[in-house]
Amino acid sequence: MLLRNFALPMLALPRWAKRFVVLAVDTALCVLTVWLAYYLRLGEFVALSGNALLAVVTAIGVALPIFVVSGLYRAIFRYSGWPALLAVARAIGIYGLLYASVFTAIGIQDVPRTVGIIQPILLLLFVGASRALARIWLGDQYQSILKHASRPKVLIYGAGRTGRQLAAAMNNSPEMQVAGYLDDDDRLHGHVLNGQPIYNPADLANLVTTLSISDVLLAMPSLSRKRRNEILSQIRSARVAVRTLPSVTDLAQGKVSISDLRELDIDDLLGREPVAPNHILLAKNIVGKVVLVTGAGGSIGSELCRQILTVGPSKLLLIEQSEFALYGIHQEIEEKLAGRETVVVPLLASVQDDDRMREIMSTWHPDTVYHAAAYKHVPLVEHNPAEGVKNNVLGTLHTAQAAAENGVSDFVLISTDKAVRPTNIMGASKRLAEMVLQALATTNPGTKFSMVRFGNVLGSSGSVVPKFRQQIRDGGPVTLTHPEITRFFMTIPEASQLVIQAGAMAKGGDVFVLDMGQSVKIMDLARRMIELSGLTVKDEQNPDGDIEIEISGLRPGEKLYEELLIGDNPKPTSHSRIMKAHEEFIPWAELEDKLNALEMALNVNDVGVIRLMMEKLVTGYTPSDEIVDWVHLEQEAEAQALGLAG
Repeated sequence: MLLRNFALPMLALPRWAKRFVVLAVDTALCVLTVWLAYYLRLGEFVALSGNALLAVVTAIGVALPIFVVSGLYRAIFRYSGWPALLAVARAIGIYGLLYASVFTAIGIQDVPRTVGIIQPILLLLFVGASRALARIWLGDQYQSILKHASRPKVLIYGAGRTGRQLAAAMNNSPEMQVAGYLDDDDRLHGHVLNGQPIYNPADLANLVTTLSISDVLLAMPSLSRKRRNEILSQIRSARVAVRTLPSVTDLAQGKVSISDLRELDIDDLLGREPVAPNHILLAKNIVGKVVLVTGAGGSIGSELCRQILTVGPSKLLLIEQSEFALYGIHQEIEEKLAGRETVVVPLLASVQDDDRMREIMSTWHPDTVYHAAAYKHVPLVEHNPAEGVKNNVLGTLHTAQAAAENGVSDFVLISTDKAVRPTNIMGASKRLAEMVLQALATTNPGTKFSMVRFGNVLGSSGSVVPKFRQQIRDGGPVTLTHPEITRFFMTIPEASQLVIQAGAMAKGGDVFVLDMGQSVKIMDLARRMIELSGLTVKDEQNPDGDIEIEISGLRPGEKLYEELLIGDNPKPTSHSRIMKAHEEFIPWAELEDKLNALEMALNVNDVGVIRLMMEKLVTGYTPSDEIVDWVHLEQEAEAQALGLAG
């Protein structure tokens, strides 16, 4: 530890001072090696006087000029390796020849001739050892200093308790170094807290340049969402990346650590102030009951499972057709079961399999079903329309009928804003699934069928947010389908909690619509994500920017704007973020025959007929593109090729 502490001031010396130190060390080694040479020859230590002193003076006078000429003092000793040691050996070899010529070949009175041979050998060993020691001692320290000096410099936004804890945790961090605090309290500006200055956030742009700041760390977990968004807007123009701490409720009890820091979540940009859930509504259809979730491995399905588990069902049945997805959610839920009495049953099944769904329902007789299984990726379903309709419409029909036959009390369909005036097969299939439940609700009063409609959820599979984040990491470009495209966004946990609460308010045939807040322009979202990563957008106004935004064109079936209501007559409910819509539907007696005809067209993959039937069944469905079903296109191409050949 003492050597390590001494190394830092040594490395800080100017070059001329370091060379003087090395000259002094080599001078001392010349003296030491002559003295030791006398001892090795005579067996006793002698006073360095008379001709013995002449041997010392000669050693210094001959060795140091040779070392200077050989370039030994131009070498950086902390990087010394074999080449440097060979240079030392060559220089001392020349020195040894001259020194031995004087004291061994010619001879000096009272100086043993063997001293002329022993002393150069000792000097080689000692000088070589000093260079090796310098490499070991200073080299590692220098690398450590360089490593610490090259750490990104960060400012902590918030000089409160959380900010101080974070700064303390980062004292010895190899990842980043704290350069100071930012704080909104102008009484603190210019003061020093634990050795770190406190700056005015308004000066951030200048601080980024003068202090080489790479990141701002938000250390104010109790901030309101509105104030957090105001701060993020202020930081955007400073070209600095932002990291944040989770909210107070997410932070573990105790001190804040560096591991708590995370990349800025997109819900920090788009999210709203959370509304505390109504625990009576959350518990009504779950506590002590058998609950079944279809599509349990999907984005919404898996979060529903997590939320349901915390409420406390007696059994939780996980239905999923993907083995990988089912394994993942089952393992996660199993790890959270400690101390709980809930029984979790993972079941591989497709909701399209009528017999399998009836078998499951008749075995466990669930009280509540959350039907989240669906194909929801618009372009994929547009290219595979028959499979999309089978899964989204017939899958819902089979699951709902099995539920009604086996005494399920509550059945909740997870729907989408794309079901409103759809321009694609996915949206049309989800609206038809809603109509199936609305019709069944009139003929099966024992089961309360309801559906919950909402927009995009942040972080779901296929979401633009993780896609944009990866494109930014890769250096761009960020790809956008249209500059004017807008979407509604909501966090997955908020959406899942609202689904459970909406389902608890159902009376039968209800269409619930979640309050999604204001729609978001995706172009603005892309710009915010780029700027809050510490980068700039490359465009005509800024040709030297970092990340370009490319417009790729709307994909098949994609809409510019999404809507949540078909009509304009939503009714409020007891929950501020849940509305109830009144949507027209086809009675079951009429709808059943039409669904049977649709199923026949689906079984032969007659895409033209399928689309025509969907247009007649779903009011407002207007396809935005020609048929793009892959099989249909390939068959058309083959037919044309045969026609030309004929």
